Amino acid sequence: MAIPIPLSPGSENPSGLDSKEAESRLAKYGQNLLPEPEATTFITVFLRQFRSPLIYILLLAAAVSLVVSDTKDTIFIGIVLLLNGLIGSLQEYSAGRAASALRKLEQPRAAVIRDGKVREIEARLLVPGDLVLLEAGGRVPADIALVEATDLLCDESLLTGESLPARKMAPFAGARAVDSKATIAFAGALVTRGRGTGVVMETGSSTEIGKIAAEIGKASASLPPLMIRLARFSNAIAWAVGLTSLFLVGVGFIRGLAWSDLFLMSVGLAVSAIPEGLPIAISIALAISMRRMAKRNVIVRRMPAVEALGSCTMIATDKTGTLTLNELTVTDIRLPDGTHLALDAVTDLDICEIKAANMSPAEARVRAGRLLRAASLPNEGSLVQDENGWKGVGDTVDVALLTAARKAGLTQDKMTEDYPLVARIPYEPDLKYAASFHRGGEHVHVFAKGSAETLLSMTDRMDVGGRAIEIDRGVLLAQKEEMAARGLRVLAFAEGEIRSGADQIFGHHHLVDLVFLGFAGMQDPIRPEVSQAIRECHAAGVEVAMVTGDDPKTAAAIAAQAGLEFGPSQITTGDAVREAEAAGPERLDELTKRARIYARVLPSQKLSIVLSMARNGHFVAVTGDGVNDAPALKHAHVGVAMGVKGTEVAKESADIVVADDNFASIVCGIREGRTAYSNIRKVILMLTATGAAEMLLFLLAIPLGLPMPLLPVQLLWLNLVTNGIQDVTLAGERPEGDELARPPRRPKEPIFDRLMVRRIIQSTFVIGGGGFVAFYWLLSWGYQLAEARNLLLLLFVMFENVQTLSCRSEHRSLLSRSFFSNPLLLASVVAAQAIHIGAMHLPWFRDVLGLAPISLAEWSLTLIAAASLLLVIEIDKFHGRSSSSKSLRAIEAE
Repeated sequence: MAIPIPLSPGSENPSGLDSKEAESRLAKYGQNLLPEPEATTFITVFLRQFRSPLIYILLLAAAVSLVVSDTKDTIFIGIVLLLNGLIGSLQEYSAGRAASALRKLEQPRAAVIRDGKVREIEARLLVPGDLVLLEAGGRVPADIALVEATDLLCDESLLTGESLPARKMAPFAGARAVDSKATIAFAGALVTRGRGTGVVMETGSSTEIGKIAAEIGKASASLPPLMIRLARFSNAIAWAVGLTSLFLVGVGFIRGLAWSDLFLMSVGLAVSAIPEGLPIAISIALAISMRRMAKRNVIVRRMPAVEALGSCTMIATDKTGTLTLNELTVTDIRLPDGTHLALDAVTDLDICEIKAANMSPAEARVRAGRLLRAASLPNEGSLVQDENGWKGVGDTVDVALLTAARKAGLTQDKMTEDYPLVARIPYEPDLKYAASFHRGGEHVHVFAKGSAETLLSMTDRMDVGGRAIEIDRGVLLAQKEEMAARGLRVLAFAEGEIRSGADQIFGHHHLVDLVFLGFAGMQDPIRPEVSQAIRECHAAGVEVAMVTGDDPKTAAAIAAQAGLEFGPSQITTGDAVREAEAAGPERLDELTKRARIYARVLPSQKLSIVLSMARNGHFVAVTGDGVNDAPALKHAHVGVAMGVKGTEVAKESADIVVADDNFASIVCGIREGRTAYSNIRKVILMLTATGAAEMLLFLLAIPLGLPMPLLPVQLLWLNLVTNGIQDVTLAGERPEGDELARPPRRPKEPIFDRLMVRRIIQSTFVIGGGGFVAFYWLLSWGYQLAEARNLLLLLFVMFENVQTLSCRSEHRSLLSRSFFSNPLLLASVVAAQAIHIGAMHLPWFRDVLGLAPISLAEWSLTLIAAASLLLVIEIDKFHGRSSSSKSLRAIEAE
C-alpha cells in the first residue's frame, strides 16, 4: 500500500526504488557505513601491558640481577614479565572484543519507501536514489536532498560545531536563491523537530561526514568515576608499599643485609602488594555483567553504567511500551449522543468487528465511520500487508487508529484519494494535537485529533446523529472521565470546513468552530512480567515512579494494574510540576518527595523532575524514548533509552538501551549491576588482604632479626600463580540470588566500608601473622632456611587459595555456595596448586625458586594451617548473619 507523499514540483519517483534496483545499487555503491577505525591488534595490546611503573621496576631488578651475576633470577623475572603480559593482554583483548560485539547490537534503522510501500530497513542498506522519511528524534542516515520539509530542524553540531539547529527546507519553483545546504539533510545530523522526505544523494564514505571521518581521531575515553576512585586507591597502596619498603630496606641495611637482596625484596613486595591487575579484573567484571545484561536485552553503551544501574534508588519510568506491551488497540468509541461502540481485537483487518447494543453491525460501521475518517486522515502511520500478515509502521497511536478504520471498511488509500492532502500540522507533544487539511470539491476540509481538552477548545458544535448541534462540554467531559477511569487512553476527534476564498497558508488559526465527533478509547495491556518486577524493586529498596503524558485517571488505573504502590495524594500532574517550578526548587522538591504518579507531563518537564529526585537524595535511573527526553537521560545518574520505540537522540543520550522496551529487563539490569559491584569488592578484598599480609610478614620478620622470609623471586612467583589467575575468575562470580533482597548502596558509600576493613584486618593478621609464626616455628625446630622458605611459600599459596574461596560471598558461608557454580574459579585454585607443586619437581624451577618436593604429611599440615583463615572468616560471617537476623526480628516486632 503506497503512502501518498506531497512532493515539491519537479520531484520524481514518489514510490521510491524497486527492490531489484536497490539491490543493484547496493552492489555498486556498497553498504552505507562509515570507515571504522582499525581494530587494535593483539600485539598492540600485549605491548601496552609493559607501560607501567611496576614493569620498569621489574626490568631494573632484572638488570641488577644480571650485574650481580644472578642470571637465573634475570631469566625468571623475564618469564614473569612475559606471563604477566600474556595474561593481561588476553584479558584486555577479550574484554575489548566483547564490548565491540555488544556495540554492534545497536543497528540504526531508516524508514524508506520502496516498491511504493513504507519499509523500515537497516540504515546500512540505503543506496543513492532511495526515498527516505525523516521525523523528529531520528538521525539522518545519509546525505539526503529534501523534496518535502515541514518545520524541519536538524542539529548539525557534529559537522559544523553550531549549537543551534539548522532549519531545512525543500526547493520549490520560483523561489529565490537559498543556501544549498539548507535543502540537504546531512548524514549524522539529528532531527530535532518536524518531518521531511528526501532522496539519498550519498552514502557511507561519500557523505560529508564520511569525507572527514578519517581526519577525526578516535577520542580517548575518559576514566569513569569508579576507575578514578580505584586509581586513587591504588596510589594510596603504592605510597604505603613504598614507605614500608623504605623502612624494611633501612632495617635490613642496619642488619648488614646485601643491598642487592634488599632491592630485590622491595621489588618483590611492591609487585605482590600493589594490585596492578585490579583495573583489568574490574573491567572483566563489568564486561561479564555487560554480556549477561545483553542476554536480558539490556545493552550497556558505557561500561560504568553497569555498576551505576545497580546503585539506583529510584526508577522514573515511562508507561507506554515499558510497563505496557506497546500494542495499542482501539476498543471503545463514544459518540457525543452517548452511543457506545465496541471493537474486538482481531488480526484479520478485513473483518468488521464493530458492535453496539440495539444496532446492526452495518449501522455501527456507518456510525463510527465519520469519527474514524477524522482519525485516519491526520495520521502519519501506515498499514502494510506482506506474507506474514498486516504490519503497522509509525506511531502506535496512529497505527491503532488506522487498524480501527480498516475494521470499519475505511482504507487510507481510498480516503486520501477522496480527500487529497493539502497541508498537515504534525503531532508534537507541546501541541497535544495533529491536524490535516484536504481538498474536497470547492472546499477545504480540516480534520483534527488530540487530547480531549485541546479539541474541546477548538469546537463549538457536536455531531448527534449526523446533525451539528450546540456543544455540551460538561456531558462530553463526563464521557471522557468515565473512559479514562477504566484505564483507557482517550483521544478526541473533530472536523470542520474552511470557506472557499480563505487564504492558502493553512495552520492553527483555522482550527476554530469545528464539529466535535467523539472519543476513541485505546488499551495497551500491562506486560505480564511487570507486576513481579515492581515487587522485586520494592523488595530491593528501589522506588518506582511513573511519568506519562496520559490523563491522571488513566495513569492511576494503569499504575494500579502494574502493581505500583501509591495513594491519591501521590498523583500529580504536569500543571502542578510547572507551578512548583515557578515557586522554586524547594517547592518542587516537596512535590517530588511524595509524588509517584506524574500525569499529563511534558517530556521537557522530565529533567526538572529527575533533578529534584536527585536533590531529595535518590540515585535516579530514568527511562525515555523521545527527543525531549534527551536532557533527562543525559543528566540522570543512569539514562535508560528504549530500543524499540526510542529515537536515536534518546539512545545516544542514554547510558543503557533496553532492546525490548521492557521494565522487567531494567530490573534484571539492576540485579546484574549489583552483582558487578559485589564482584569488584570481592576482587579488591582478595588482592588487598593478601598484599597486606605479605607486607606484615616482612614487617615482623626483618625488624625482629629473622632472615628474609621469602626470596624476591619467590614473591614474584607467589604473585604470578595466585593473583594473576584467581582475581579474574573471582570477577566472574555468578549472582548469589539475594541481590534484590538487599537495600541499595548509598551513592556516597566508600568501597572500604566497615565490613571490608574488618575482613582485611582479619585476613592480614591470620595470613601474615600465621605465616610469621610458621616461619619462626620451622627455624626453631631445626629446619634449614631453604626448607622453611619452601614450606612457607606453599603455605602462602594455600592461604591465598583459601582467601579467594572465602571471598566468593561477603555474608554467606563458603559451604552454602556450589563449588561448580563458578568452574573457572575452582579450576584456577586447583591450577595454582598444581603449578606450584609441579614447580617443586622441575629441576630448573626448583633451582631458581629455591623449592624442593615435600611429603604428603607436610602438604596436609600446611592445608590445615591455611584452613584457619577459613575458620576465622566463617565465624565472622556467622556472627554477621546472626546480628542481621536479630535486627530484622526487632524491626518486625516494632
